Amino acid sequence: MSFLEPIRLWLFLGLAAIFVIYAFSQTRRGKYALEFSDASLLDAVAPRRPGWRRHVVAVTFLAVLGFLIVAFARPVVERDVPRERAVVILTIDTSLSMGSEDVAPSRIEAAQEAARQFLENAPDTIDIGLVSFDENAIVQVPPTDDRALVEDAVDDLELGPFTNTGGAISVSLRTLEGVLDDLQLDDDDAPPAVIVLLSDGEPTIDDRPPITTAIAQSVQAGISISTVALGTPNGEVTIEDPDNPGNFMTVPVPVDEDTMRNVADATGGQFFSTASVDELAAVYDDIGTAVGFETIDDDISERFVGIALAFAFLTSLLSLAWFQRLP
Repeated sequence: MSFLEPIRLWLFLGLAAIFVIYAFSQTRRGKYALEFSDASLLDAVAPRRPGWRRHVVAVTFLAVLGFLIVAFARPVVERDVPRERAVVILTIDTSLSMGSEDVAPSRIEAAQEAARQFLENAPDTIDIGLVSFDENAIVQVPPTDDRALVEDAVDDLELGPFTNTGGAISVSLRTLEGVLDDLQLDDDDAPPAVIVLLSDGEPTIDDRPPITTAIAQSVQAGISISTVALGTPNGEVTIEDPDNPGNFMTVPVPVDEDTMRNVADATGGQFFSTASVDELAAVYDDIGTAVGFETIDDDISERFVGIALAFAFLTSLLSLAWFQRLP
């Protein structure tokens, strides 16, 4: 909890002063009572002694003041609320290396399962699109709030040769910019937009455009790319030998974290590295929460006003019951 007007908490010094004055007056009260020459006269002069009850009323009254001071300082707590709108492009590598089974049941199946969980858990205010890439980058589904449409496209992903990472970033970026242009909003009013790039290896086709050019385009557009490096250093995949059709060979496909980290760092996104479907699902959840929610300061002054009123009523009732007067 924090306060929008913390300087007002200095009023507690006044409350402390009242408490000190009250405590001092109680000690003086005892001294005055001792001035009677005959203590038995006290019963005639003051037959009913409030004793501890007057202290209870005083404490509840001071509590009223304390809670009112806290309310006056405007206390707030942080709360996550859904953004009115956000746009996410899931950009998933479908190169042949994604068929490696170093991530169970395979890299591509882990990516598909995590994407499905993301679609299920993402706030309704997020529009989600899907881009796949191997030799070519393809917009499978433009950003939409139709989760079933995106999920069907995720299920239908198929593997192909090569890895065109630069093209994937460029196509994803153009897709996002098209959505934002259609909204015809000022930069300050545009919804948050992010690309989530999932891949396992370094680019094998890097001239459409080069990945460095694609990164520069993203930086210029102000759109961050969060990246996920999926796989292990020991990944391998069995593919047909291009020089000997009908023959197959095992090719090592170690995960390339450096490329993914560089993309995220250069564009202001988040970098993740994972080798399990559960961890990958958690990564997607983190990204979805960051994009789909924003933290606001929720004013809770009314809570303390309510507590102060409750203590005020209690103080009044106790004073009436014990002393037949209001404090």
